[in-house]
Amino acid sequence: MTILGFTLLIALGAFAAGFLGSLTGLGGGVVIVPLLLLCGVPLHFAQGASLVSVIATSSGAAASYVKEGFSNIRIGMFLEIATTLGALAGAFLIAFLRPEVIEIVFGGVLIFSAHQSVRQRREAGTPAPPDRLAAWLRLNSSYPTIEGRKYYQVYRVKLGFALMFLAGVLSGLLGIGSGALKVLAMDQAMRIPFKVSTTTSNFMIGVTAAASAGIYLSRGYLDPAIAMPVTLGVVLGALLGARVLTVVETRWLRLLFGVLIFALAVEMIFKGLTGRL
Repeated sequence: MTILGFTLLIALGAFAAGFLGSLTGLGGGVVIVPLLLLCGVPLHFAQGASLVSVIATSSGAAASYVKEGFSNIRIGMFLEIATTLGALAGAFLIAFLRPEVIEIVFGGVLIFSAHQSVRQRREAGTPAPPDRLAAWLRLNSSYPTIEGRKYYQVYRVKLGFALMFLAGVLSGLLGIGSGALKVLAMDQAMRIPFKVSTTTSNFMIGVTAAASAGIYLSRGYLDPAIAMPVTLGVVLGALLGARVLTVVETRWLRLLFGVLIFALAVEMIFKGLTGRL
């Protein structure tokens, strides 16, 4: 394959990753890493480019979601404390684990995420005792719907904070924004509506990825020839996804989220066990 063909291929793949990542809150990293591995890019370089793409996805989609009132900025800023610390810890661990182990861990995390996503279809925010910490931090908010603004409450803030630290560790370790775990933590544990979870995840993943991208850069795992077409494709895809999300029903987003990451999980586990895709 020529250099031009290789560049166009990963740019188109990155466009699709940005679009899907923007819709589901995944950030595109879970698509970018397997795509680059298919193209023959070494794992750590694929992870480095993926982190750059995650930052680009967050930048491309987050502004639109904040403007339209979907993202909960207070939740995002609070939970980023946990994810940033976790991302730094995870990035340091890559020097001590073999790539095959990382790929299998990646696949296991995705299978769990896919199962949790499609297992429960109800919207978060059903009646339950209010969370004092959520009220004290003023995390409860609202988001726009066709019928008008819908108010919701945030629950189990401490559990969500702990899960965000784990999400940060996986982000640094796997070279992704760890949007899957962020969405699950907010949607399932904190019981935040799914669209708010995905858009707030998009707001957060850029900060998480930036925390670990610096370590990848210092170790020489960021190649501009790979990162540039990936970043351009992801930004364009994320901007398109931000427009589409406002009119897509939640149940279709859940289904898309679950199917996509399950397929990627099988692919990554197979790669880790056999050494090839």
